[in-house]
Amino acid sequence: MGGESATVPCMTAPATPAPSARRLRTRATLLAVLGEHGTLSRAEISRLTGLSRSAVSSAVTDLLDEGLVSETTAPAPSAAGRGRRAAAVTLRRAHALVLAFDFGHTHVTAAVADSAGTVLGEATAHLDVDNHPREVLAAARTLAGAALDAAGHHLDEITAIAAGIPGALDTRTNVVRAPSTLSQWIGMDPAAELGRVFDRPVTVGNDAEMGARGERAYGTGRTVNDLVYVKASTGIGAGLLLDGRIYRGASGISGEIGHIQLPDTGTWCRCGNRGCLESVASIVEVRRRLVHVLSPGARPGEAVDLPPLDRLADVPAAARVIGEAGRTIGRVLADLVNCLNPAAIIIGGELGQAGAPLVHGIRESVDRYAQPAVAEAVDIRASRLGLRSELYGAIDAAVAIAVGR
Repeated sequence: MGGESATVPCMTAPATPAPSARRLRTRATLLAVLGEHGTLSRAEISRLTGLSRSAVSSAVTDLLDEGLVSETTAPAPSAAGRGRRAAAVTLRRAHALVLAFDFGHTHVTAAVADSAGTVLGEATAHLDVDNHPREVLAAARTLAGAALDAAGHHLDEITAIAAGIPGALDTRTNVVRAPSTLSQWIGMDPAAELGRVFDRPVTVGNDAEMGARGERAYGTGRTVNDLVYVKASTGIGAGLLLDGRIYRGASGISGEIGHIQLPDTGTWCRCGNRGCLESVASIVEVRRRLVHVLSPGARPGEAVDLPPLDRLADVPAAARVIGEAGRTIGRVLADLVNCLNPAAIIIGGELGQAGAPLVHGIRESVDRYAQPAVAEAVDIRASRLGLRSELYGAIDAAVAIAVGR
């Protein structure tokens, strides 16, 4: 055989063409929409992105080949197995555990969740959040421990932490600004304070903003790119989702609709002005009127046990009170609808639990005062997450950090 080596002609494989800029943009668009929504059918992806079905199909195939998404087939719509099966596309995310907080005016809830948004453990305490920030911060650590114990995990397993607070947060400085809420928190940096409690970075946002995130990620706004979430409780605030992104404004204090003034209303508001929306249509005012119509013998200021709001739709007098509050809120929302042209308004908070009478009242005013074309385009509905929209929004914010989206 000798010591010579055989020479083999060099065979050069044809170069794989680089993907076009359009294809790369389509790929990035699909990853973004799946990151925001979780699991979607190809038709839903097409509707949300505006891409053609063929473009979506091609991009999904590429992402499947790269192992970045998975696709499963849902069960047939009938027991007999007839009908087309819908394919569900899901972004493959690394497993992560997150810690989320919902700070209300009178409660704090901590929850441990996985990267799919499943709550594994939670704990709640009723506290005077507005007036005792140090005690509340200490309680947050205790509640986190209780939620972790319930979930069977430890703090060192947590990848990201996020919280929603019931006050205006200046995003330029990260400090609480508005003195009408969280008065004892003015000048505090909640993210920094919680960061010291847990010895790691914490993301903090306004509660209405978190509510909008929760509805978009896990609620009735799941496939909506432009929505207004209204938290109607002691105060009334709005979280704005525009073109698929949370809108905070120049300094992070957008959505303060509770302090829009109404004509012919002279009620003093806690902000120092007269006639603000929340001074006439907050849960406090609605309950006061309900006491008057449901317990006519009660003295002013007397504590009266009222049925839950969701049980009052069939009580004519109560439904009128709730409907009138809805019409008042709707008068303000009509102007917002004219300005923003949202696809949906989702009503949450304690007052949102009133359901149909409230929604119908809001609908009536929007139809009356907004331009017909934009009024027709907006769907008005009560939150299906109930009082948990803000908690789920904090979960979504933490998951976004944990999985890098």
